[in-house]
Amino acid sequence: MLNWSQCTAVERDPAKVSGAWVFKNTRVPVRALFENLESGANVNDFLEWFPGVGRKQAEAVLEFAEASLVVN
Repeated sequence: MLNWSQCTAVERDPAKVSGAWVFKNTRVPVRALFENLESGANVNDFLEWFPGVGRKQAEAVLEFAEASLVVN
């Protein structure tokens, strides 16, 4: 399981989106990125649909998730 608290592009606040991990300074859940990618969207689509999320944030989240797959 990922420890999202180590990803600087996201935050969690119990008063925001029921405490879900969201992109920092937004109300967009991190889960939304992965759900949209799984449904066939690309990152550019996601950024267009969720303009509050910056490209660097989305890339940081994807890189963080990717790093969790690396076997040491």
